[in-house]
Amino acid sequence: MKSYKLTSCLLFASCFALASLPLAAQTIAITGGKVYPVSGPPIEGGIVIISNGKITAVGANVAIPAGAQRIDATGKIVTPGFINSATQLGVQEVQQVADTRDMRPRGKDNVAAAFTVWEGLNPNSVMLAPARKDGITSFVVLPTGGLIAGQGALVDVVPGTTTDMIIRAPVVMVAEVGDASGGGVGARGEVIVRLRELLDDTRFFQTHRNAFDRAETRDFAASRLDLEAMIPVIEGKLPLLVTVDRESDIDAALRLAREFNVKLMIGGGAEAWMMADRLAAARVPVLTGAMNNIPGGFATLGQRQEEACNVRNIKQEAGNAVAYGMTWDDALRAVTLAPAEIFGASDRVGSLQPGREANVVVWSGDPFEFTTRVEHVFVRGREYTEKTRQDMLMERYKTLPGTHNNPPTQ
Repeated sequence: MKSYKLTSCLLFASCFALASLPLAAQTIAITGGKVYPVSGPPIEGGIVIISNGKITAVGANVAIPAGAQRIDATGKIVTPGFINSATQLGVQEVQQVADTRDMRPRGKDNVAAAFTVWEGLNPNSVMLAPARKDGITSFVVLPTGGLIAGQGALVDVVPGTTTDMIIRAPVVMVAEVGDASGGGVGARGEVIVRLRELLDDTRFFQTHRNAFDRAETRDFAASRLDLEAMIPVIEGKLPLLVTVDRESDIDAALRLAREFNVKLMIGGGAEAWMMADRLAAARVPVLTGAMNNIPGGFATLGQRQEEACNVRNIKQEAGNAVAYGMTWDDALRAVTLAPAEIFGASDRVGSLQPGREANVVVWSGDPFEFTTRVEHVFVRGREYTEKTRQDMLMERYKTLPGTHNNPPTQ
């Protein structure tokens, strides 16, 4: 009996392993569409070859391997999968239900630099499939709250475990400077003082580690683990994403970055356009979004419509940005190759090039037009066609008695 049970367990494990394998071994040829590699000029009547989860060829006169599955994209647009650069996707399900929110650490004195938000990522979140169906194949999951919220990661929207999803982690350290109360202080300028103190303590801790271990150093503004987590920031190895909206706060963040030689990013950035020249000169990326409602507060009064887009509905916001002056090519780059570059993963995602992950989307038309549909979406070479929870809900309520499809009888 014991032997039988062992055999059954092994058989079950083998079947489970086979069921878990990615279905990406088949060779696929996407033909006839207008291909936007992003890393190069568009290709009319282009061909994209996918094999073993990777892009193996892109061009107008590419030989199609024998036996390849062909997808006719004539009259359609082919792009890399979109990358959402700033989201809590997978770590927040229902905003009002505490048990479904795993993006806001408690930390110590509003500092949680050691917090790795992806450890709480839910790979089975019902929010992932709708995002993928909308052409978002990768996203950066970020923590929020406090002075230092913690570290973020870049992941692909694929089934499996968090380990399976991760492209690169960590990719950024998040600091929230625009909210004095969130930093545990009473005034905006005091937030910068606290951040400066933390960076200074990290630098001192790095060079006096032995003394710290002997308890022969002064008190620090953060715990040992948080100080250790901040070391890559002051070494310039891990970018510091400062979420801030006001021009004056962005200016303060730039001064702080110069003082400590920090690799700076700006998040939010409602008034970043007012400092565009200085940000460009300092080569500081800005993760922002076009205004789609009335300003949320005084800090966002200066937000404009032609800013780049990195929020949940990125294709609509990219379309808004184009309508107000951003070029179409820049908008596409802003949601594909640009985030891949700034988060250090352009060798894997963000463009259609041989050797890159086969994160590819075939659109029915211009992806920034509201009526455009995703017709095919591939992530790591596997096409996803499953119905999402949203699809099932729509189908359910379309057929309820009393709707226009089933009018009530007289």
